[in-house]
Amino acid sequence: MAENYHIPVLLNESIEGLNIADNGIYIDATFGGGGHSRAIVSKLKTGHLFGFDQDSDAKANTIDSENFTFVYHNFAYVKNFMQYYNIPAVDGILADLGVSSHHFDDAQRGFSFRFDAPLDMRMDRSVKKSAYNIINEYDEQELTKIFKMYGEIANARRLAQEIISNRTGAPIKTTDELKKIGQKFCNPQTESKYLSQIFQALRIEVNNEMQALQEFLQGGLSVLRPGGRFVVITYHSLEDRMVKNFFKTGNIEGDVDQDFFGNVKAPFTAVSKKVIVPSNEEIQRNNRARSAKLRIVEKNG
Repeated sequence: MAENYHIPVLLNESIEGLNIADNGIYIDATFGGGGHSRAIVSKLKTGHLFGFDQDSDAKANTIDSENFTFVYHNFAYVKNFMQYYNIPAVDGILADLGVSSHHFDDAQRGFSFRFDAPLDMRMDRSVKKSAYNIINEYDEQELTKIFKMYGEIANARRLAQEIISNRTGAPIKTTDELKKIGQKFCNPQTESKYLSQIFQALRIEVNNEMQALQEFLQGGLSVLRPGGRFVVITYHSLEDRMVKNFFKTGNIEGDVDQDFFGNVKAPFTAVSKKVIVPSNEEIQRNNRARSAKLRIVEKNG
């Protein structure tokens, strides 16, 4: 299953960025198909890797190795689980924030407008709130907010009004019904991008992704040892802005903290001065890598 689950993006660049020691302790915060994790474990002798994933499907890809532990939880809880496993500090943390190919290609999960499926989009299927609840229960102001904030949709209010109008007679149940509503507000040349923005906004809201990312970054900073590496791959401007700000300032707002003498107190030093992006060859092999951005930093002492 792991082979078809997800093609790891920027694999060599992210593994090199971790600067792996064979006796080190590492976290793969987004285990998924296990592609990045397998590459990390292959470099360990006495070291250990903790792989986090909240999706039950990912458990089928677990690695049979004494150097690996699968943690069936959201990466927001990295600090909690390192305390649980009595790990005072780790040597490196990797996160690939992209939605796996498995989720987009599994029609019944409702992540893609390519298939007609129930409105779901839950990464953790034990959670009650799905895309169905958001589309049918949020008011105009709430829908407008998530489409504008998480989808960066210019006509978010008109879209929200149309959704509310359509759900008046009967609930909107499927991705295809939502797709047809969205198609009213774009031309054929921009349809794919526009629908992607709608579905992205819903997915982020369903899975509370921005809050989870903030908690993960803060938790990661606290468990990473001085000199340890933090490696993150982002795919859209919202999460990339958060990661960029956090790596520069230690907070997602990007507010600079200075000491009495005006010296900037930065938690990390950039390992790569420029953001790393996939090569043309990688994009040709895996089109879903096209928007990926890799940032690598080292924790200051």
